[in-house]
Amino acid sequence: MFFVYGHGGTGKTFLWNTIINGIRTEGKIVLAVASSGIASLLLPGGRTAHSRFKIPINIEECSTCKISKQTQLARLIEKTTLIVWDEAPMIHRNCLEALNKTLQDLLSETTPEASTKPFGGKTIVLGGDFRQILPVIQYGSKEDIINATITQSQLWKECKVLKLNTNMRLHRNNLDEESRDQLREFAEWLLQIGDGTIASIEKNHNDLDEGDWIEIPQSLLVENLGNPIQSIIEAIYPQFQLNYAKTEYLRQRAIVTPYNETISNEIKADEKKYLSSDYISKASTSADANAPLYTTEFLNTLKFTGIPNHELTLKIGCVIMLIRNISQTNGLCNGTRLIITQMHHNILEAVIISGSNIGDKVYIPRIIMPVQEGKWQFIMCRKQFPVKLSYAMTINKSQGQTLELVGLFLPKPVFSHGQLYVALSRVSSVEGLKVLILDDNGKNTNKTKNVVYKEIFDSIEINSDPGR
Repeated sequence: MFFVYGHGGTGKTFLWNTIINGIRTEGKIVLAVASSGIASLLLPGGRTAHSRFKIPINIEECSTCKISKQTQLARLIEKTTLIVWDEAPMIHRNCLEALNKTLQDLLSETTPEASTKPFGGKTIVLGGDFRQILPVIQYGSKEDIINATITQSQLWKECKVLKLNTNMRLHRNNLDEESRDQLREFAEWLLQIGDGTIASIEKNHNDLDEGDWIEIPQSLLVENLGNPIQSIIEAIYPQFQLNYAKTEYLRQRAIVTPYNETISNEIKADEKKYLSSDYISKASTSADANAPLYTTEFLNTLKFTGIPNHELTLKIGCVIMLIRNISQTNGLCNGTRLIITQMHHNILEAVIISGSNIGDKVYIPRIIMPVQEGKWQFIMCRKQFPVKLSYAMTINKSQGQTLELVGLFLPKPVFSHGQLYVALSRVSSVEGLKVLILDDNGKNTNKTKNVVYKEIFDSIEINSDPGR
């Protein structure tokens, strides 16, 4: 069991491709998975880990993967030489443990000693960057998030950490010395933010929240001209009215923020409102009892993370993002960005502008999305297009995306580990980054919060080999 630890630009994707293709040329099987749909598209034959290994969505301590013995998938796993799992720090440790228990069970049928070996004796290579966002725990505290990371799993003591330290972007042949020095300074600044070692200003002693307050260089700041949203839009989408339908213009730019904003109203096109069909699932244990209590009108008002709202307003030419995995083969994953070209009652036609299938014309149907939150005693089903507007995206959704021009809009500070680091590192050069920060009074400021759970890094050092 290995973990390849490296920040952006150290060549993890190149390493994955080299290992996977090298082993496959010998006629052996490698299962390439990632924790997110966007990351899986970068791997040859990649799939999301949940899809490949049938990991339950609602993961618990005792969960196992839904893989039955003697099935085609079970036989594939038996013949597998290597498992590569990218963006592993994003997943809950229970996902890793569920795979471990399942492989031990499957492989022990032919190899009895597999029941005592991690992952049944299969070699697994994990990878990612613990400076980035950790598992999302709804309403979770710092302790809850740390406890959910894979470093807290009993399996972690079996893991050898290998570090990639060299920023390969600095070795590109087309860089002059000035550009190389500028890129080096930007990369070092990002690492200081990610590690939580950047100099902080004096903290408010009454501030009980996590994180240190830091200053952002003035050269990165966008001036607030009275309307902050309009100011960041003009910085990232200049001459929008002339370019809103151009794929190249839209593909490499976006606004990221802890709280989603949109500029759909800037598009001069006929809009169409799509209303969802909401109902209580019969799978709910008390569906019959709850149905009279919660009217359709009430269900329409509910908003959930990862589920589109009841009313979805779209226009031809607007940028959308998928919020469900539909077809990885066609590049339709959670996080894929597209431009709408046609709208019909039950289907959208769109062109992909991100990932590995850029330029492909695809069709997105309405689908039924079940959702359950602890405060509601039922499972609700919402039939709607699995999309949201994506001129701006949340910081969590931006993880895995690489863009040429990014505007970071902070009307409020970030609130969890790695969010600031992820937002600032969506670009590979400092020229492509613009930041607009507001204080409590809505005025411009260069100070913001950087939340880093340094406890995460302690367990990495214990298992690590010297970097290369």
